[in-house]
Amino acid sequence: MQRPYAAVSLSAIRSNLRALARAANAPAIAVLKDDAYGHGAEHVAHALGREALLFAVSCVAEGVRLRAAGADKDILVLTPLLDEGDALRAQYYDLIVTAASPASLARAAGCRAHLALNTGMNRYGVPPQEAEGACRRAVALGVRIEGVYSHLYDAADGSAVQFQTRAFREGCLAVCRFFPRALRHLCATGGILAGGAAFDAVRPGLGLYGYAPPPFENTLSLAPAMKVYACVSQETVPYGGGAGYGAAPKRFRSLHTLCAGYGDGFFRAGGLGAVGNLCMDACVREGRLPVGTQVCVLADAAAYAAEHGTTAYEVLCALRTLEKRYDK
Repeated sequence: MQRPYAAVSLSAIRSNLRALARAANAPAIAVLKDDAYGHGAEHVAHALGREALLFAVSCVAEGVRLRAAGADKDILVLTPLLDEGDALRAQYYDLIVTAASPASLARAAGCRAHLALNTGMNRYGVPPQEAEGACRRAVALGVRIEGVYSHLYDAADGSAVQFQTRAFREGCLAVCRFFPRALRHLCATGGILAGGAAFDAVRPGLGLYGYAPPPFENTLSLAPAMKVYACVSQETVPYGGGAGYGAAPKRFRSLHTLCAGYGDGFFRAGGLGAVGNLCMDACVREGRLPVGTQVCVLADAAAYAAEHGTTAYEVLCALRTLEKRYDK
């Protein structure tokens, strides 16, 4: 293999979903946005077809890809509609859109929708006090409001969670006067771990793939679902003073090269056991390993992220272009 590949455990993802739903005592909406956080949305969707209440994706195009792959479960698009073309595609492929403002509500005419409430994150959504007016407008436009949701901006801040939960509950009361069967969902992975109010469903994303968002600890024994492997492409007796790009930090007796670099989504500034910066498609490491040896270069995205001052979210999404190999 001249390129690294990701081994993805679908059984781990199923197990993680069950653990999260059990902890919340509520069914789970499986978040598959950004290619299921780099794990391959089509494969994950089929693996969770009997487990998830519905799927959530970032945009209409992602929902269309799931439909084309044979996913027949309800799919919620989290980004509000921006143009008529996406509205038409959403209707044709029977996607549930997000209504988050007067403009996006108007574009959702004739669609199935969930109403987003802005309870303090200030990303998307109408203020809770405007929920009644939004529902009246939805009725007039023929928008079928099938759910209502919001998002916690800091699930580790108890007072913020209380404020947002109270605001969300008040907005839900207004929505349910018009749409009594609207599905209410607030908590993502952080909210579940914080013991937040589950309402009718929870919406785990990162937790499905085996990680707890900072600053939470993995108290549910969620299992990382992806490991990345790369092959040794050369074994070298060092000559001269370099080790990859830059001077060697010491005198090495032997070096080997792996087929993995920043072109594959890794960080250029070291990691993977490299002795210096990564090259685009290779990294140089200390020691002897036979050519063709497969090496696990990443088993814990959170630990790798901590080395580079970021989060598992960024690491997993950056690796989504890797070839995937799946278990059952």
